[in-house]
Amino acid sequence: MPSGATTGPITVTTPDGSATSTDSFDAIPIEHVVVIYQENHSFDNVLGAWCEKNHRCDGVTSGKTSTGREVKLGTSPDVAPTVAHSHAAQLTAIDGGKMDGFDRIRGCKPPKYPCYVQYQPPQIPNLIAYADAYALSDATFEDDTHMSFGSHLDLLAATADGFTGNNPQRTNFGKGPGWGCDSFRDAQYYFQSKTILVPACVPDQAGNGPYRSSPVSYVPTILTRLESAGISFGLYLGPGNTAGGDGYNWAPCPYFYECLGGSQADRWHPASQILTDASNGTLPAVSFVTPTGPNSQHNGNSMAQGDNWIGSIVSAIQRNEDLWRSTAIFITYDDCGCFYDHVPPPSGRGIRVPMVIVSPYARAEFTDHNPARFDSMLAYIEHTFGLQSLGQGDADAYDYADAFDYGQIPLGGVRAVRTPIPRWEMRWIAAHPQSQEDGIT
Repeated sequence: MPSGATTGPITVTTPDGSATSTDSFDAIPIEHVVVIYQENHSFDNVLGAWCEKNHRCDGVTSGKTSTGREVKLGTSPDVAPTVAHSHAAQLTAIDGGKMDGFDRIRGCKPPKYPCYVQYQPPQIPNLIAYADAYALSDATFEDDTHMSFGSHLDLLAATADGFTGNNPQRTNFGKGPGWGCDSFRDAQYYFQSKTILVPACVPDQAGNGPYRSSPVSYVPTILTRLESAGISFGLYLGPGNTAGGDGYNWAPCPYFYECLGGSQADRWHPASQILTDASNGTLPAVSFVTPTGPNSQHNGNSMAQGDNWIGSIVSAIQRNEDLWRSTAIFITYDDCGCFYDHVPPPSGRGIRVPMVIVSPYARAEFTDHNPARFDSMLAYIEHTFGLQSLGQGDADAYDYADAFDYGQIPLGGVRAVRTPIPRWEMRWIAAHPQSQEDGIT
């Protein structure tokens, strides 16, 4: 068991934020936590059709429009439609909790309503198989109404640190890769009751990182806590170099200069190395995986190819019996995309997203209905390895405790399948490359 793993009585956080203890098992058998962070899909878009058929979770197959019309959620094409998902677009879609404004966001106008669509189980066979066999949450929400930039800040820091969450934009100060401290890009930031543009960078404790003066303050990340505790971690992100490349914009390490400019960057590997390290049984205690474009399931990319990617990661872990017996995998999506979802988010939260929990200790065929958010994954990591919370949203986050039973007979693996992608579709995707701007806003 890694240094810092909990033994003896276990303290868990309940949905109301209170702490409770249990002596039902002597130790959490989890030594590895893997977070697979995909791109841009709501819960109903991915799991709604499956949920309605098996009645195990809260999903629908039709949605409301701003005119009061009920629209059937049609079957989505494999290439995910491109729809606005900015902070403003998500607020429009939520419409104060009525969840009827999706038809008013860019890219989802009548008569086709491209965001009123969903995937059928055969289109995403691996994710559905994992949801069917293990645990899922049908009440996990974005931390806030964020695009990918904000949600990737949340992923590591449990806060957007004052940024609005919208993706960074080009400046005249220079040109670099991605969206972070080496990008020379600016992002919207809340400052003295107004929104200003500042470098898209969270400085380190000495204030280093932003390419020009910035009011953004330092915040620690989960990497800070892991590093201080001597617990291993790995960042499987994009290309893993400052030359840029596919997927670099979603790599959150460059957003934090403590990572990009310090020793944490040494734990950064190409996304594909997760397969090698899992097969070899050399995964660190905590792994964060963000995709390259083709595997991302992002708007304009293949959902099936991303499902193949998810299946390859889980299979590599499950084939190594020792690794599988000590691992918890969280599979989720960084924002809504912004596809229809019918559940109003709790105050201050963003739209509901899929969350599938794969582990030999996940409760079989279980749905966790407790309200959760991205911070909940950090809370799980902190409670599993005995780490101090960041205190930025994770301290009171529900940690998916009900989704696990560490005293059960460990569950076995599920065989992954590989869906072939038609050549014409691959040619179309190649001819319509994803924009660094991450779609329309």
